[in-house]
Amino acid sequence: MRLRVLCALLVAGLLTVPAPASASSGLWTLTDLAAQRVQIADKVAAAKFGTPSPIDDPVREQQILDSVAAKAPGLGLDADGVVRFFRDQIEANKVVQRGLYARWTEHPGSRPPGRPDLATEVRPVIDRLNAGLLAELAATRSARARPSCDARLAVTVRLVDARRDLDRLHAGALGEAVRSACAQP
Repeated sequence: MRLRVLCALLVAGLLTVPAPASASSGLWTLTDLAAQRVQIADKVAAAKFGTPSPIDDPVREQQILDSVAAKAPGLGLDADGVVRFFRDQIEANKVVQRGLYARWTEHPGSRPPGRPDLATEVRPVIDRLNAGLLAELAATRSARARPSCDARLAVTVRLVDARRDLDRLHAGALGEAVRSACAQP
């Protein structure tokens, strides 16, 4: 009950909690990076919409999963847990893309005016975010292993959602993107 009231007060802005300067022991930076990754889905969708490129890209997805799995042991992380977390990132991104496709199909005037280049404009951003997420998984290992992780993550998701002013589509995707963060050993 207290957590629900605290969350409501924080989201309503009645209590203010600034982003921590250093979030190595918390979940703020991890969640904010996941939110940024969810938001980059808009550019991915804009690049693919109306082209033969499908939303699902198994080759690219496997490259990402193989890359993070290979880097995980060097950071003291379980490769399977890291793959699970990044699979959630990929699926959350596709949720946003599908939602935007539906919106743009129903309301063609809401389509973005330009088509970003996936290779030069979008993928480098995703790669940078993936590197940051991987580093944060390592930095937050002890915070994510605590019994209170799920509750703290729920509050952090709400705060990041409010700070970034996410719409329903992106807020839902953010919840999906970090759902396995606390499951990491």
